[in-house]
Amino acid sequence: MGGKLRFLVVDGYNREARAELVAGGASEAGHLYERMIRRALPGAECDILYPADPGATLPKGTALQQYDGVAWTGCSLTIYEDDPRVGPQIELAKACFESRVPAFGSCWAAQIAVVAAGGICRANPRGREMGIARKIGLTPDGRGHPLYAGKASVFDAFISHVDEITHLPAGAVLLASNAFTHVQAVAVTSNGGEFWGLQYHPEYDLHEMARLTWCRIDKLMKLGFFRDREAAEGYVNLLETLHQDPSRKDIAWLLGIDEDVTNEDVRTMEVRNWIDRLVLPSRARRH
Repeated sequence: MGGKLRFLVVDGYNREARAELVAGGASEAGHLYERMIRRALPGAECDILYPADPGATLPKGTALQQYDGVAWTGCSLTIYEDDPRVGPQIELAKACFESRVPAFGSCWAAQIAVVAAGGICRANPRGREMGIARKIGLTPDGRGHPLYAGKASVFDAFISHVDEITHLPAGAVLLASNAFTHVQAVAVTSNGGEFWGLQYHPEYDLHEMARLTWCRIDKLMKLGFFRDREAAEGYVNLLETLHQDPSRKDIAWLLGIDEDVTNEDVRTMEVRNWIDRLVLPSRARRH
């Protein structure tokens, strides 16, 4: 079973949306995932695919099977709207299932996996869940699932979304939930393939959440998250300060933040479990 493991990172953002993130000081989603995977598995090789860009060639069959795992990022598109950039990504997710290459991802990833397998996503009637998702609780199935080996039964996590999974397809198992969003994690099996999807974002850290918030300030003000720009910028500055100086217990206390999000080993446990308990066994079987 020699050789480095290879991953395909699917960055669902279109070119304009990626440029907006970079302009606000945030990282592109694909690069965040590449860093997270390489930290979990030093030496791993990652190719980044941008399926929403014009002219993108989307792999299938043997082109996908050259990879040991496929990792999907979040995305600013909406899966249930009639958008020509969405359909090809659903087809790519179907091809991932058919290839039987283990897949994993955040936010958009969970939604794309569910829809590709026959489930449904809609706008969350509670609106946007933003910043930190509170009290995500593992279901009985989640507590026994390898995705959550070593994870606390209740935890907080970085999050940013307006859509939610409303109907799970056959072959899907609900793994985690909270009061705001019923499906916070799901394992989907379809056409012999397996996809572990999270609604939240283990790839974010305090700095990345600060920059994402900065990029979304106008939208968040309209939604009532901040009374004015001064309040929004103050929040961003608190996140940045705590990122730079984790000893600032006063800020952590004020924001209600603990090791669920500040400890990288705790925050990214799911991706390490995916690699150790799904990707590596799959590679061993194929080789």
